[in-house]
Amino acid sequence: MLTPLDFLSDLTNPMLSFLPKALIVSVLAAVVCGVVGSHVVLRGMTFIGDAVAHSVFPGIALAFVLQGSLVLGGIVAGVVTAVLIALFSQTRRLKEDSVIGVFFVAAFALGVVIISLTPGYTGSLQSFLFGSITGIPDETVAYTFLFTAIVLTVITLLNKELVAVTLDREMASALGLPVLLLDVALYVLVTLSVVMSIQTIGNILVLALLVTPAAAARMLTDRLVPMMAMAALIGAVSAFVGLYLSWAWDVPTGATIVLVVTAVFLLAWLLGPRHGLLRLLRPKALANVE
Repeated sequence: MLTPLDFLSDLTNPMLSFLPKALIVSVLAAVVCGVVGSHVVLRGMTFIGDAVAHSVFPGIALAFVLQGSLVLGGIVAGVVTAVLIALFSQTRRLKEDSVIGVFFVAAFALGVVIISLTPGYTGSLQSFLFGSITGIPDETVAYTFLFTAIVLTVITLLNKELVAVTLDREMASALGLPVLLLDVALYVLVTLSVVMSIQTIGNILVLALLVTPAAAARMLTDRLVPMMAMAALIGAVSAFVGLYLSWAWDVPTGATIVLVVTAVFLLAWLLGPRHGLLRLLRPKALANVE
């Protein structure tokens, strides 16, 4: 089996230039997803991650047809869908998950139609659905650094306002906070996080990177800022370990990263210092002994 030292050697091998690019994109995407995913988990809006992952589909397909940037195409489609979801959700007549369901299915259906009219898209479609560590262009690495800086900056600037909306939308509105704009901002941040992750994780599994590290961190702390930091760390380490294992065992990278981060979540769920299963069962066990 490939040892960690061998893996580090491969990372510096000029013949394997795609490998360090895959590592950079995976780790940065995991960090961003961990930070943004903390807000997603706290707001109970996990469905939005899946919705955005599907809504970028037509943008990527159209960009392929026009021979443009798949990343930018995905972002445009995701942002448009995110804004529509935020606008239609403001009436409160329909629950947010209902509005999300309408738009993400429609967006995915539009992508299917575009693909059906586009010969030669099959190979790229497979990379889009399952990720590909060998097909990451230099421009994607540049975009990833740019999006990472943008997302982390916006989250830092709007963190208090986003938390206020998460805790009590009506109160936040009464205090004069622009709830609609904050919803749009969060949806756009989710869109950027998803698009960053699709290249290595793939469309089908990207929701796991957005939710699972944050869910694991939620089992370890009750405070938001430490939760975001832990989620980012869990995601980054899982991305590194997942890439190493996939390279050593010749298995799909995205799926391996997801399995690693899921294992971390299970450990947090079991061993969490305050909310872990063993901690919750311990008082009952001591009571039975007495």
